[in-house]
Formats: sequence, structure tokens, C-alpha cells
Amino acid sequence: MKTKSIVLFASALGALVAPLRATPRTSANYTIATDVADAGGKRASSANYTNDGSAGRAVGISTAAPPAETAKAGYIGQLTEVTALQLAATPATVNETATRQLSGAQLLDDLTTSAVPATSISWSVQSGPLTGIDANGLATAATVYQNTAATAQGVYLGNTGTLGLTVLDSIPDNFGNYAGDGIEDAWQFQYFGLNNPLAAPLLDPDGDNQNNLFEYAAGLVPTNPLSRFLVTIAAVPGQPTQRQVVFSPVVAGRSYTVISSPDLSAASWTPLTSSSGSSGSSGSSGSSGSSGSSGSSGSSGSSGSSGSSGSSGSSGSSGSSVSTYSDNGSQRTVTDTSATATKKFYKVEITKP
Repeated sequence: MKTKSIVLFASALGALVAPLRATPRTSANYTIATDVADAGGKRASSANYTNDGSAGRAVGISTAAPPAETAKAGYIGQLTEVTALQLAATPATVNETATRQLSGAQLLDDLTTSAVPATSISWSVQSGPLTGIDANGLATAATVYQNTAATAQGVYLGNTGTLGLTVLDSIPDNFGNYAGDGIEDAWQFQYFGLNNPLAAPLLDPDGDNQNNLFEYAAGLVPTNPLSRFLVTIAAVPGQPTQRQVVFSPVVAGRSYTVISSPDLSAASWTPLTSSSGSSGSSGSSGSSGSSGSSGSSGSSGSSGSSGSSGSSGSSGSSGSSVSTYSDNGSQRTVTDTSATATKKFYKVEITKP
């Protein structure tokens, strides 16, 4: 059964009996002559309104400039048919585990709307990661591993409306078995699917001696054994006091810092500094891992705990060093210009925001 609404207006039918006339109006300062309202109807307008009077002055339609309003005066009754139930939320997004207030309105056949109290609508979740919608129209989002679509539904007086929402992955490391392990849930889902134990941070499912946490920080593919972070140490021809640290791949959004030490004591590692005083790195701080190499020719690092990966290398001298670096595609070369002693170890620290 279609829903209709009726709005009643008073009708001054007596106005049809005789033309309206105004008497003269005077004061000490002005005189206005008698005027007569045209029985055939007229349009009266100003900057703020327009009024179309009907014949006999019994009915009329008035509209006002924004905010737009329409009045139908003098009609015995006005019928409007409800054509749909419209749902809304501002904005149409909600952070995971947070809430968003929903609202509703009836759309009428003259394209006007009539607001409906949220408490009068029967709310439900049609699809997506919403844990529920209470009687007041307050929707609550579930946890997600990536931005995910959801649909809310409302029913009022036989009309059903739906509203699309987006639940935002505002907490990157909180989903299911992947929560709190230092790796973004979206990355783990991309390569391992949902709640796969092989996605654990210290595992090495592709057998390349670099664990998942390191491969996440380095921007590698954890299921491809050929996707590895490689570091080599090379002599500089004609420069016996210099060494080159060559590593790849360099990935956008990461920061790379070469650190050195005269021995393997963790407290003694210091970054190579460039001639401008910076550390020969790019990007910003975040999750980190490291990789190193050994010997003059170098090799790739092996996996370690807490996201670190690498092995020691020797060539050069102790103390801080001045360095320069250059990029060739995804490969970066950092030159230590003060490798003056017989032994020096290098690592590459990688940070992801």
C-alpha cells in the first residue's frame, strides 16, 4: 500500500465574493491612494520572493529565494506520495571500531523530503564489517585489514532504504591473528590471505634467509625467493682508503642508512655521514630492519630477529666516516671516503614509515 501524506490549509473562500479594496491611508507625512486587488490574479515579486495569486485570490503558490521554500496557500488539502526512504551519514566513512550516526528522510513525489526520527526507523546491517546499528541509528564498525565497504539498511512505514559506508583501516596492525606483530595487516593479507600462520614476522616462507618482518620493511615479496635485499662491499679503483657499499632494491617510501663499526659490538655502530652532514639516506622513520655483507666482494645478509637481517663485513677503519651516495635505478651506491684502517664492518638500516 502506498503511503500518502496530507497537508490541510485554510481557504478564504469569502474572498471570492467581492474584490478586495483598501481605504486611503494618510498621515502627517504621506498620503497613499486607494488601491484595488485584481480579481484575475497577479504576480507580486521582490528580491526575496515571488507570489502567483490565482483567479479570485483563493489560492496561490509562493516561493522564496534560498533557503528555498514553497508554500501552497488556499488549498483545501494537498496530497503527496512517499516514493522512497533516503538514508544518510556525514561523512559516509567510519574508522574501524568507531561509530557513525545515521539519519533518514522520506522522499516525496514532488521531490521534497520529510525528515524521519532515527528512532522511528528499523535499522539493520545488510552487508560488510558493521557489528551493529542500535535503535538510535548509531552504527558501529568492526576491525578491518583494509578499507572495506559496508551497507546499512533502514525500514520505515513499508519503505526500505540502504546506505553505503566505508570502514577505514585506521589501525593498520590490529586484525585477527595478525594483530600487534609489527607488520601491517593489509600486507600480510596481500601475500598470505587471512590468518595464515606463515605470515608470522619471524618466519621465512620463501627460504631466502630474510624473514617476513624484514621483507615488509624492505618492500620485498615474502613468497618469492628471488625477491631479496642484497648488499656488497667493493674497493674503489685507485682509492685504497675508500670502500663502496652497494645495495638494492631501493624502494619508494623507505629510508636507507649505512652504518659502520670497527667490530661487531652493537653499541659501536655509527652512520656514515655525507659531506653535507646528512646520513646518506632518504625517506622517513618507521619500522626498521638491517642488512650487511662480508668481505671485499660482499654477499646478501641472512635473517635475524626483530626484523633485522644481515651479516658482518670488514674493510676500512674505525670511527665516523664521510660518504657520498648515488642511485642507479633501484640500486644505491654509498662510498665511504675514509676507510683507512684494515678492518671495518657495514650494515644498511632500512626504515618504513
